[in-house]
Order: sequence, then C-alpha cells, then structure tokens
Amino acid sequence: MSLRIDRRQALATLAAAGLAVGTRAPGADWAAPDPTSGAHHKLAAAYSAEHRGISVLVMVGGKLVFEDYPNGGAADRAHELASGTKSFAGVAACAAIADGLIQSWDEKLVDTLTEWKDDPLKSQITLRQLLSLTSGIGGGGIARPPSFADAIKEAATADPGTKFMYGPAPYQTFGEFLRRKLAPKNEGVLDYYQRRLFDPIGLKYGGWRKGTDGQPHLPSGAQLSAANWAKFGELARLGGKWEGREIVPQKLLDECFVGTKANPAYGLTWWLNRPVDAVTLRAIPLMRIAQDLAGPKSEFLSDLFFAAGAGDQRLYISRKLEVVVVRQATGILAAITGRREGYSDKEFLARLMFGTDANGKKM
Repeated sequence: MSLRIDRRQALATLAAAGLAVGTRAPGADWAAPDPTSGAHHKLAAAYSAEHRGISVLVMVGGKLVFEDYPNGGAADRAHELASGTKSFAGVAACAAIADGLIQSWDEKLVDTLTEWKDDPLKSQITLRQLLSLTSGIGGGGIARPPSFADAIKEAATADPGTKFMYGPAPYQTFGEFLRRKLAPKNEGVLDYYQRRLFDPIGLKYGGWRKGTDGQPHLPSGAQLSAANWAKFGELARLGGKWEGREIVPQKLLDECFVGTKANPAYGLTWWLNRPVDAVTLRAIPLMRIAQDLAGPKSEFLSDLFFAAGAGDQRLYISRKLEVVVVRQATGILAAITGRREGYSDKEFLARLMFGTDANGKKM
C-alpha cells in the first residue's frame, strides 16, 4: 500500500468494507478506521508511554509508517515477549505439517508420545486440541514452564475439546512432540524455528530462555525488537508468504485463526477478536484479566488477531486493513504477580484506528 493515498478515498473504502466499529457510545460519532493517520499513531503512542510502554511500531501494507521508543526503549532493544512467544508454536506447527513431519492438525499425539497409550484421556488428544488449549491438560504454573519431559507427564483432567485451560504445559508438550519428530534429522526445536521461519524472513531474536534440560521455553522465552516481531506479524498478515515466496501454506495458517466452542476468542496459539458469551467469560476469568476485547460483540475489527504477553506485550494484526502493530512495555513481573496496571487494548486500538477514546469520543 502506498503511503500517498487519498485520505477520503481510503476512509470511504474502509467504511464500504464494513470495517467501522460495531457499537457506539451515546453521543459518539464513530468514523471508519484509519490506520495511516500519523495523528492517531501519536495518540496511541502517548497512551502506551503512560502505561510503561517502550515501543510502538505500525506497519501498513508492509510499509513502516510510525515508530516510537519512550521510557528507555530503542529500535534495537530486544525485549521479552512473555506469552507473546506462544504464537510462534502455531506457525511452526504449520511448517511441520507442510514438511510432512506431522500428518495434520488432527493427528493424535499418542502416535509419537507413546507413553500416553494407556491413558484414556491423553491417548485421544490431537495437535489441534493441544495448541488451542482444549486438550484437557492442565496449564501449569504461569511463567514457570516445565521441562519437555515433565510437561508430557501433566495429567489430563477434562475430556479433550471440552474445556479451555491456559498455561505453559501444553506448549512444552508440543516442544517434546516436535523434538521427537525432528530427532531422526538431528535438528533441535529452536533450530527448526530458525531454519523454517526466522531465516526466510530475516528475523533475528536477541535471546531465548531455556530450561535446565537445555530446551527452549516455547510459551515465553523469546526476546525480540519491535521491528523483528513485526516481521513475524507480516508473515501472518500475508498468509504465510514473504516477498512472494510461500513459507507456510495459507490454508494451514488460517486454521490458527479459528476459535473453538470452548473459547471462540482463542485459536491455535493466537488470540482472536471474536464474540464471547457471558457464560464463557465467567468460565475463563483470564479473558478479562489478560485482555479486554473479549465480550458479546467484536467492537474493533472483526478480523483482528493478536499475540499477547504479560506486561501487555502485543502484536496486533488485521489483514483487512493491511496493518501490523507492535506494542511492548516493561512490567512483565508485576503482571505475572497479579499487579496489572491499567493498559487497555480497547483504548489503545481506539486511539490508533479512530483517534478516539474507547467510548468513541474524539480526542
């Protein structure tokens, strides 16, 4: 997308596409979203900076249109993604299916994790259920990923596909599953991420925490600069392609952005902006703690999907608007210990897209 676009034409096109916000506050006059507006970007960046933000980066149509690094942030600063790391696993699974290492999203893990064969629940778990966090396996302690070996010992406490259970254990279980798939090739899990996903798009990570077993923490280990995280967002926005080359098939990738009955707002390692009924919201308290988009209506862009980590690390993506937004902040430890400090996804996105506050009031 050229940055020399006619503003009125762009807004009319977006409005015709039905991309305006779904609800409006009394007296509010919502406009169509405008992700190209520098004034909007500054409003969002100021809000982010007030809430410990260290980076905001906006790309539209593959072009960098805005970046800001307050509070000690820097363009080359590799910052922890916390649970924003989780979404790499879903795209790595796409690659492994495309490479024939994994049969499909519905392959049963017991064919590889053979020690599960006598467990009536775990023997039925599919890869899709594992990565949508509906396998029935307990999540484990937040920010305390078990080793790969310990993760596969976690008990299943619900029938597969029936209950959403958030935590690190399923991702470490995926790590052991993929490790065994790669063993005949003598390739490690993080090496596979590097070869299949990171090298083809020029993504460089600053660090990656590992466990005492030497294996990477797949739920929360990555440290990336805003620009490098945005590259991963671009890969997802472009349907698995990079500079015209297919990195992962879009058909496989798009299954990552389909929710489940147990949680419509979570796909395969990605959060989704989808309507969630009151019963589900009550059953999953994390939904209102970790992000505030979940509710009975998808107010901000129905196609929005995002990676999210403690301390309000965010990678927001909308294919309809051709936009990728990175937001990073300090405060990860405070968030993990339950002291979330007021960042609102709705407020940030309202400023960024509409130039309003979260209630639709023009700023």
